[in-house]
Amino acid sequence: MEGNQTVITQFLLLGLPISPEHQNLFYALFLAMYLTTVLGNLIIIILILLDSHLHTPMYLFLSNLSFSDLCFSSVTMPKLLQNMQSQDPSIPYGGCLAQIYFFLFFGDLGNFLLVAMAYDRYVAICFPLHYTSIMSPRLCMTLVVLSWVLTTFHALLHTLLMARLSFCEDNVIPHFFCDMSALLKLACSDTHVNEVVIFIVVSIFLVLPFALIIMSYVRIVSSILKVPSSQGIYKAFSTCGSHLSVVSLFYGTVIGLYLCPSANNSTVKETVMSLMYTVVTPMLNPFIYSLRNRDIKGALERIFCKKEVQLHL
Repeated sequence: MEGNQTVITQFLLLGLPISPEHQNLFYALFLAMYLTTVLGNLIIIILILLDSHLHTPMYLFLSNLSFSDLCFSSVTMPKLLQNMQSQDPSIPYGGCLAQIYFFLFFGDLGNFLLVAMAYDRYVAICFPLHYTSIMSPRLCMTLVVLSWVLTTFHALLHTLLMARLSFCEDNVIPHFFCDMSALLKLACSDTHVNEVVIFIVVSIFLVLPFALIIMSYVRIVSSILKVPSSQGIYKAFSTCGSHLSVVSLFYGTVIGLYLCPSANNSTVKETVMSLMYTVVTPMLNPFIYSLRNRDIKGALERIFCKKEVQLHL
C-alpha cells in the first residue's frame, strides 16, 4: 500500500464528452469564447484605469471583478484547449493542486466582490446623501483587500487539505479540470476531514455572501417602492440592473450545480454547469456591464473621441 501511494505523479483529464468529428468545431468555439473573455475584461479594466470619471467605488470593485473573471477563466481554459488538441491529456500532481488553488481563489474573489458591489448599490440607493462619506476610499480599499485575504485563506486551506491525501492506482479525472470533488473520489485515504471542512466553509463563503446580497436587495427594493416618481424608480432599477444580472448568472449556475443534483447524468451535468461558470459567465459579464451601463459607454466614447482629435492634430 505504501508503494502504491507514491505511484501517482500525474492525473489524466477526460475532458469534455465530445465526439472526435466535432472536436475541432468545439475547439474553435471555446477558443473564441476564451479570447472574448480576455479581451472584454481587459477593456473594462483599461477603461476604468484611463477614465477619471470611473474612479468611483463601484468601478473599483468592477475592475477587480473583471480581473478575477479573466484569471478565473484562465485557470481552466488554456489547459482545456491544449488537451483538446493533444493526445496526452495529463496534468502533473503539482499542477493539479495549483489549479485547485487558483480555481477556488478567483471563484471566491468574484463572490466577495459581488457582495461589496451589492453593499455599494445599497448605500447609493438607500442613503444617497451620505454615499460619499460612507463609501470612503479607505472603506472601499478595505473591502477589496479583505476579499483578497479571505479568498487566499479559503483556497490555501482546501489546497493543503488536498495535498495531505494519498492517491493509489486510479488517476483518471472525469472532468476538464482538477475538480476538487472528483479528486476526493479518487483518494485512497480518509477524506472525512476534507468533506467536513468543505461543508462548513461553503456555508460561510457561499451561503453567507448570497444571503447578504439578498438582504441588500430586499432593502433596495423596499426603498425604491417608496420613491413617488416613475422616473426615480426606473433610475434606481437601472443602477442595479447590471449587478443583479451578474449575481443571477453567477449564483444560478452554482445553485444548479451543487444544490440540484441529478442521479443519472451527474458527470455530464457537472461538466456543462462547470463550463457555464468558468467560461460563459466570465465572458458575458463585460457585455452585461457595458451594454447596460452609460458610464462605460461614455468612457468608450471619450477615449475614442480623444484619439480621433489626436489623429486630426
